[in-house]
Amino acid sequence: MAIADEYLINAAKDARDNAYSHYSGYAVGAAIIDDQGHLHAGVNVENGAYPLGNCAEAAAIAAMVLEGGKNIVCIAIAGGKGEIAPCVPCGGCRQRIHEFANEDTVIIIMNDSHDWQRYSIAELLPAGFRLD
Repeated sequence: MAIADEYLINAAKDARDNAYSHYSGYAVGAAIIDDQGHLHAGVNVENGAYPLGNCAEAAAIAAMVLEGGKNIVCIAIAGGKGEIAPCVPCGGCRQRIHEFANEDTVIIIMNDSHDWQRYSIAELLPAGFRLD
């Protein structure tokens, strides 16, 4: 059974409500559908020692791996201060997504026109690398 984009976007928005963005006020939620059809969500968790925070995408990927997921079929990311705004994954998270993606993986993010847009990992990270 395929999961509709709107369902995944809503899961990312719902996750965002629980983000711990005490310092920046920039809350992010991410939701993944894995190769088994399971939903996994994550939020950003900030820390007073800024390098110690976690990105929402990394948290969702960790949740997926914990539950046995091996590949990201689709991931939606919702972020912003206050209202949801354009929020693309940082460079580190693009590489994290790439690790569990293939050419069919879809990344759903809001673009600068405030429309939800579908991207491939190759569009967001054209020079990603793999060790295998």
